[in-house]
Amino acid sequence: MISDYAVKNLFDLEKSIAGAEIGAFTYPWEVLPKIGEIIKNIGSTLSDDYETRGENIWIHKSAKVAPSASITGPCIICADAEIRHCAFIRGNALVGAGAVVGNSTELKNVILFDKVQVPHYNYVGDSVLGYKSHMGAGSITSNVKSDKTLVVIKDRESGETLETGLKKMGAVLGDNVEVGCGSVLNPGTVVGSNSRIYPLSSVRGCVKAGSIYKNGNEIVEIK
Repeated sequence: MISDYAVKNLFDLEKSIAGAEIGAFTYPWEVLPKIGEIIKNIGSTLSDDYETRGENIWIHKSAKVAPSASITGPCIICADAEIRHCAFIRGNALVGAGAVVGNSTELKNVILFDKVQVPHYNYVGDSVLGYKSHMGAGSITSNVKSDKTLVVIKDRESGETLETGLKKMGAVLGDNVEVGCGSVLNPGTVVGSNSRIYPLSSVRGCVKAGSIYKNGNEIVEIK
């Protein structure tokens, strides 16, 4: 059921500076149009532990930001996060505490919970990544359908669908999701917590919590 992929079932909201704001929504994709507004609201309340570096950009003093990184606001980079060489943050990005944004990784309109890792040549757009989720090298979120129609959430097991009303939606990863190298998460992909995606996968629809996604026809429960 699509209700299995509600905010309350995917995330530990204590693991994000925006947890209260995210928790106000039923489904995580509902937060996507509001990310910029949320960042600006939170940014205006931050302590002196954060430095303002440009318009609507707040960076914690303990964060490590490579000189070659490009950062456009609204953006918050939380404590102990690491923004590596040539990272490209295009705006509306919240990078959680202890998160890693790696070499040549691009972010746009995203929330990364604490300790998320997108460390090597990743594109993450119009997406929400839960606590300690990790995207392997070269894995990306695809956020626009090829026919440019609005994104629909589809539950693989029940066949239930839910219209998002969004032209752009990448992926939602629950807490502790592992995405293998070179995988593509197609528009509207939602992966339940503690699941694993095999390398070189093309993922569509919802993958239930505690699963191993081997391919579209073989999804097994983690024992």
